Amino acid sequence: MADDDVQAELARLRAENEALKQRRNSAISMKVSEKGAVSVYGLGRFPVTLYQEQWRKLLASADEIKTFIEENRAQLKVKE
Repeated sequence: MADDDVQAELARLRAENEALKQRRNSAISMKVSEKGAVSVYGLGRFPVTLYQEQWRKLLASADEIKTFIEENRAQLKVKE
């Protein structure tokens, strides 16, 4: 393979890798787990899996969670 071909292939692979990273970071998807829970993918390396009543309880506390985050912003880290 010629040096130009290698460089072109390397550039193509880097662009493809970056596109996959962007899609992975922005896409959130859900599915029903084997045990009948809701698994949310795209927030981190592993899915967040809770049963429906747990999700309902968590979502009902959304305002409280947002307030807690605001009040503790100085102590919290941001994942880039």
